[in-house]
Amino acid sequence: MSSIQYTKKIALVDCNSFYVSCERLFNPKIRKKPVVVLSNNDGCIVSRSNEAKALGIKMGEPYFKAKDIIVKNKVEVFSSNYSLYGDLSRRVMRTLKRFNSEIEVYSIDEAFLDITDFYYCDLTETAKEIRRLVKQWTGIPISIGIGPTKTLAKVANRQAKKYESSNVFDIRGESERVEVLKDLELEDIWGISTRWGRRLRKIGIQNAYDLSTGNPRQIRKALSIVGERIHYEFNGKSC
Repeated sequence: MSSIQYTKKIALVDCNSFYVSCERLFNPKIRKKPVVVLSNNDGCIVSRSNEAKALGIKMGEPYFKAKDIIVKNKVEVFSSNYSLYGDLSRRVMRTLKRFNSEIEVYSIDEAFLDITDFYYCDLTETAKEIRRLVKQWTGIPISIGIGPTKTLAKVANRQAKKYESSNVFDIRGESERVEVLKDLELEDIWGISTRWGRRLRKIGIQNAYDLSTGNPRQIRKALSIVGERIHYEFNGKSC
């Protein structure tokens, strides 16, 4: 795989089905079973195992709508335990800081690592080693997406989750970037809402690749400066 020599190299680390992974850490019997975690008032589904996703249970779906599927398939159901999740999140972030102090914690289960200075090693193999050690030291499985910008690292992380054997994906290669962006729906782009997706389609932009090759001024007119920044980030220019 040939990679363009971008100025920056960013890794997005995302804990896989984080709340479910936390529950499984202390309850090994549910590791291969479909599992969902509910929000504070047990109203909505806020985390799903891959087995639960395969049953068609949707993220954010009200519990009562999914109840029939849950009962029929004997899905394990847990109420949120944010003190537990917060503690395990801090353990994961502390572990990541061992590899590089240049870390930006984005949410309870996500962090950006600036790995620009890792020029001396194979980034994919290094990411696999980071993933192995985080799992060993915290018990939490992670996915790692590598890109020249935060937006592309986000896209790469989404792709990494499709590779269960490694959960790592490097999008810096031009062919990889183009292929993945062509398959990415507008609403699946970080920062693009359903309403903004409709606006983009009105000006002929149908997917993420179209957004990367479109006219930045036209995109800015449709979406504000945020859309223009996404365009540049898709082209490897950090905004």
